[in-house]
Amino acid sequence: MKWLLCTLCIFCLLSVAFAQQTPPNYHLVKKLAIGGDGGWDYLTFDSVAKRLYISRSSRVTVVDVTKDGKDAIVGEIPNTPGVHGIALVPGVKRGFTSNGWDNTVTVFDMETLKEVSRVKVGTRPDAILFDSASNRVFTFNGGSNDATVIDAATAQVVGTIALGGRPEYPAADGKGMIYDNIEDKNEIVAIDAKAMTVKSHWSLAPGEGPSGLAMDQKNHRLFSVCANQKMIVLNADTGKVLATLAIGKGADAAVFDGSASLAFSSNGGEGTMTVVREGTPDTFTVVATVPTQVSARTMALDAGSHMIYLAAALFAAQPAGAPAAPGVHRRPALEANTFVILVFGP
Repeated sequence: MKWLLCTLCIFCLLSVAFAQQTPPNYHLVKKLAIGGDGGWDYLTFDSVAKRLYISRSSRVTVVDVTKDGKDAIVGEIPNTPGVHGIALVPGVKRGFTSNGWDNTVTVFDMETLKEVSRVKVGTRPDAILFDSASNRVFTFNGGSNDATVIDAATAQVVGTIALGGRPEYPAADGKGMIYDNIEDKNEIVAIDAKAMTVKSHWSLAPGEGPSGLAMDQKNHRLFSVCANQKMIVLNADTGKVLATLAIGKGADAAVFDGSASLAFSSNGGEGTMTVVREGTPDTFTVVATVPTQVSARTMALDAGSHMIYLAAALFAAQPAGAPAAPGVHRRPALEANTFVILVFGP
């Protein structure tokens, strides 16, 4: 019996080692043809309801990912001018959108998708995050270089945090610390969510123009994707740069799948997704570059199924010298009915 148990243990260890060495075979599982006009920015996934929230310039489109085509659209949250992000607070069944064009947050009911209230925040709110440890929602305001703090239960503003630069996407450790990319300073700020103060400023060199940020909460590692085609990995306790990895062009988002120990970068400028494996001790390796679609720059992860959702569309040709059409980040106008959600799985 002891021999059998030892053999089984060795087999299990070898299986885990083999799985860690084998490149993940991420591939396109299906396309959800959503259509409609308007640009897009962040995607947020509700793993319980299996709903994907998509910012669409002036509204939020809500998709049931278990369905296909137009049947997948379960509703919309209207009147969210210049919406960038969506934060969900399941405990109070409320969602919060950051409306960049009128400096507000829309509070909505997660079941009915109806607006409950509207909150005034800083200038040009971009990313938005719910921190469960403090039970607060944070908007990261690109115009006023600060974060507005909202009590999730009362939907009232309880503070403002000066960030010292233009914020991009944040990540939280679940224990009261929030980290945020500062795009124009090429750094990350570490924020105490309860005290509402910045504790540290950490350089992302050689990364430049950071946007997407993901976190391995278990091992306290941060993955910041930058405009100069680099993913910078930091120790979230000390700010020490642990690795610099090559990624594709036009990266705008990052996610981390904890159970698979994989970090992802969506590179919309060239239509690829970079997959990075985290090993021990502190080894980080690019293990795959997955073709997606040009413009697929933001994404969301369903950690339960390991599925990754990316938004993409075709853009109308612009006359020489013409300004970009109004929209999220003032990108060119979309070709009609080309907006899709790409679903990738291992």
